[in-house]
Amino acid sequence: MKVALTIAGSDPTGGAGLQADIRVFNHLGVYGLSAISALTAQNSYEVSGILKVDDLFLEKQLNTLINDIRPDAIKTGMLFSIDAVRVVAKIIKGYELENLVIDPVTISSTGMSLMENGVLDALKEELFPLAKVITPNIYEATAISGINIMDEKDMERAAAELKNFGPETVIITGGHFEEVRSQGSGVRSKSTEETLDLVYDGEKFHRIRGKKIKGEYHGTGCAFSAAITACLAKGISVISATKKAKEFVDIAIKNAYSIGKGMRLLNV
Repeated sequence: MKVALTIAGSDPTGGAGLQADIRVFNHLGVYGLSAISALTAQNSYEVSGILKVDDLFLEKQLNTLINDIRPDAIKTGMLFSIDAVRVVAKIIKGYELENLVIDPVTISSTGMSLMENGVLDALKEELFPLAKVITPNIYEATAISGINIMDEKDMERAAAELKNFGPETVIITGGHFEEVRSQGSGVRSKSTEETLDLVYDGEKFHRIRGKKIKGEYHGTGCAFSAAITACLAKGISVISATKKAKEFVDIAIKNAYSIGKGMRLLNV
């Protein structure tokens, strides 16, 4: 059986973080392993606290696990500290692990920062060059690339900038732009009814379009990147994995649970 490892924060709701990752792995027929990088106190509408895991203990988790079970693919989610980023980079290089998917989590769905100062730079320098795929959303791609994404051309520019940091493939998710007109430039972007995930492999831009589903949902980015990780573990190409992940998340959103006071939780 193929095996995938998530290195991420814990989410008590199970809607995101390593709990959601493991559920996605199992749903897609891949055995899920996990190492905790941070603990959170959160529910469906807020994150009230974060406790980072000591870097030496994170390293111990990973060494102990990988000495016994070697994953076919690895996903990183919330890496709260620079030390956590460096530990993961050390492990990836030391064990020569492949199929690294980086979900560069910067902020929670409810608006709380999920990383210390300097972590974005550490991700770019330490982990992006080791990545098979990175999966930033529009906000994260803007923060990392420094390009304010307002339309599809901006997405392309940001993807090209992110590719310069070393990942094999960049996937920018969550493109849904309002139709904006400005004098002399005409229509800058498409309707918010359509979504766009942009995939860039350094040679070609691939566009995966869909229909926007109304509502607020917790853990969509986690589920998407976890689904890609599971597919890579099974030997599926990046483009096919992205399409499968998109379909998987759309179904999970349409069947989401309203069990709390805040955002709906995906049915994964």
